[in-house]
Amino acid sequence: MTADPAAELHTIIDLIRYGGSRFNEAGLTFGHSYDNAMDEATQLVLHALHLPHDLSPVYGQSRLTTREKHRILALFQRRIDERVPAAYLAGEAWFAGLNFKSDARALVPRSPIAELIEGGFEPWLGGREVRRALDLCTGSGCIAIAMGHYNPDWQVDGVDISDDALALAGENKARLHADNVTLLKSDLFAGLTGRHYELIVTNPPYVTDDETDALPKEYSYEPELGLRAGPDGLDLVLKILRDAPLHLSQDGLLICEVGESEQHLVKLLPELDLAWIEFKVGQMGIFAVECRELITHNARIAELAAQRR
Repeated sequence: MTADPAAELHTIIDLIRYGGSRFNEAGLTFGHSYDNAMDEATQLVLHALHLPHDLSPVYGQSRLTTREKHRILALFQRRIDERVPAAYLAGEAWFAGLNFKSDARALVPRSPIAELIEGGFEPWLGGREVRRALDLCTGSGCIAIAMGHYNPDWQVDGVDISDDALALAGENKARLHADNVTLLKSDLFAGLTGRHYELIVTNPPYVTDDETDALPKEYSYEPELGLRAGPDGLDLVLKILRDAPLHLSQDGLLICEVGESEQHLVKLLPELDLAWIEFKVGQMGIFAVECRELITHNARIAELAAQRR
């Protein structure tokens, strides 16, 4: 290879292949929207060329100008040298088929909950009517806005404690014309007195302290507030389980993501009837639980939550 790779790389496919090879060679960590080198290279190439993410493969042999090639190669080099997530370099991420602005004010949108939203939360809702829904710990607003987009008759609240995250969510609300979404600042349920929902969806921080400390550099660009959640990852989850019944309708449903902390939750509350959801790629640490089940076991949940800081 010559000193300037641009001299030997000519087409969109050339650049994507080259980027994928360089990313793998550099040992990058993936998991922010995409889980492999080729998809991240594709994202950066199409972003640099101002082309849609679903560009037809027929354009793969399109030749690039020298200026375009250098712009792409510069992005590749930043991804390798700085370990910045590709979504932050591009300034955008796709979630549930929608394009969200993405930057370091909130985690990169990537929750499997997107699949549930696109599927109408069935069979978990069981056909029950939803008028009001809550996205607790909304971050970039991706879950709240996607729920509002696919369910225009719902009124959706998106809640976060971070002013930075709420500012980004506000930009995404305007970007996607999510008029049925309301953004609110609240420490979990603390600022939601009097608000009730048929459906609460939450992707709270659930990474253990040890796992947070050991995360690859890519994750250091994301706000730690959105990741760290105590020795077993359940500091916030237990409080959510305790207080959710105060804001759920009698036959309301809570859907919560806990990731790898699933094992700790099952061990702590074996008596709690949690339905672990299967996705196209398998189980992803997300459960559904009925309001009445949380009420039945509220005393034990409250006892465990009170032990947390």
